[in-house]
Order: sequence, then structure tokens, then C-alpha cells
Amino acid sequence: MYVVTGAGPVGWTIAEQLAEHGEQVRVLTRSGSGPDHPLIEKLRVDVSDAAKLAEAFDGATVVFHCIHGSAYRAKAWAAELPGAEKVVMDAAAAAGAVVVFPESLYSYSEPDKTITENSAREAAGGKRGIRTALLKARQAHPANTVSVVAGDFFGPRARMAHAGERMVPLVLKGKTVQVLGSADQPHAFTYVPDLASAMIAAAQEPELWNSVLHAPTGPAMTMREIAGNFARSAGVPEPKVSVVPGWLLRTLGLFSTDMRELAEMLYQFERPFVMDSTASQAKLGLEPTPIADAMAATVAWWRDQEVAVTR
Repeated sequence: MYVVTGAGPVGWTIAEQLAEHGEQVRVLTRSGSGPDHPLIEKLRVDVSDAAKLAEAFDGATVVFHCIHGSAYRAKAWAAELPGAEKVVMDAAAAAGAVVVFPESLYSYSEPDKTITENSAREAAGGKRGIRTALLKARQAHPANTVSVVAGDFFGPRARMAHAGERMVPLVLKGKTVQVLGSADQPHAFTYVPDLASAMIAAAQEPELWNSVLHAPTGPAMTMREIAGNFARSAGVPEPKVSVVPGWLLRTLGLFSTDMRELAEMLYQFERPFVMDSTASQAKLGLEPTPIADAMAATVAWWRDQEVAVTR
């Protein structure tokens, strides 16, 4: 039996993929949300409650831990994530289950180079340092774990993303897309269903446990390119793209915590930020979804959201 903690874009997609393949899935959230499917059991569980978590993990062989911080702030991450992951790993170890984590590129300490599975993961300070510490804690814990790294998300349900609500709905409406740092630097984007498939595949291969893998990710695209790809897939005119320059975001960060948290990550957008997943793809037997198919599915999902709002 499989357990998924969280019903954001990654957790939801993992649960759907597993159920579609005939697997029993238990989704744990505070709200009881998740996909509707006969094979999916949705439970209201706070993952910080060790007793309830142990009960929810009973009979599980795999746990997909897909819960993130309550806010995009280093302070919130530091307060919430290490403790939550320890409780989950403790319960999984007791149940004999492997824990599979979605992971970001934040911990990589040489981002100016193409990022591979063997690149150094020693970034320090802020949100980057927290991700580094989480990876080290997973490695040190008795539980079996796998961390599957992705670039910035796009795809169905990926709302809070640079290629999500900040981009796709604007492209569909013919509005200007505003991006951070630069519109013309190559940037790694991962299709959420490809991340979900990689996490599921990694769970099935014990020889891949206790390692860091990269989700299948296609060639890097600039912000201008990915916005143009969405437009072509949707059959709408190429969007205008405006840029919030780094100096402005850093200045705003002097007065706004939210802007300061965004400014911390400007290195990803002002310079090339490219990941390579070929080694992991060979281990997992997976390839990235063709970009035309990924774009079409993403555009269709966003259009469905527009229809739902107007009803």
C-alpha cells in the first residue's frame, strides 16, 4: 500500500498515477483533500502528530512525502520542515517503508555549471541552506529515502510556479507576462507528471534508495521561450514579456520580506540555470514527456480552470 502526504500538484499527481495503475493509495492532508478515485482513501491527518502518522502508515511499503512549508520564507521552512520530515521518517522506518521526497535544485552550490546528480550540494544560508540540511538529515536517518530533484514546475495543478499562474493564464488572455531577472537565460523546467513518474519508479528499485536522482527534464528554456511555447500550443499570439530587473527586486527586498525571499533566488534567473537528468533517466528507464504533449496538457488544464470559474 502507498501513502502520499500532501495533495499539492506533486502529491495529487502521484496519487492519480498510482490509482490509474490499480494501486491502493492513502492520501494524508489536514483538510482531507485529494483526487476522487475508488482506490484512493483520503484521511485528515496532521503529519506532525506522530501517533496518528504511525497509524496511517500501517501496512505502507512506500511513503511519498510531498508537503512543503506554509510560506515561501526561510524562517517558515526552518521552523516547519526539519521536524516534519523527522516525524515522517521515524514513522516510515518503524513501518518498514521507504520515503520518497520531491526535491528542488536549491542545495546545489555551483549553479553556474550544468547541474548533474554528482554536482556539489553544499549551498549555505537562507532557503538554500535549509534544503542542504534536509538532504543531509535524510542521508543520516535510519529510514530508507530517495530524493528526486526537479527544476521549476509546469503542468496541470502547478499553480504557484513561475510557469504557472504567473504565466499561463496571462498567455491565454493575451496579457503581458512579467518575469524576474531576465527573459533570455536558459532555465530548467520539469513537467510535474514526469516528476511523479520518477518518484514512483524510484520507489520500486531498492538499489536506488538512499540516493539523489534527477526527474526527467527536457532541454532548458528561457522564460520567453516557455511562454511562447504555451502560446503556440494554445493557438494564441506570442505574448509580450516584461522583466522585473534584479536591482529593483533587491531594492524592494529592503522593505518587503516577500520580495527579499524572491531576490535570494535571482541567481537562478539572471544567469543560466540548467540541470541534466540523463544519468537518472537511464537508471529509471524514463524520458521527459515530449514538450508538445506537456504543453498541450498544461494548456488544457488551465482552460478547464477558466471554464470552471465562469460557471
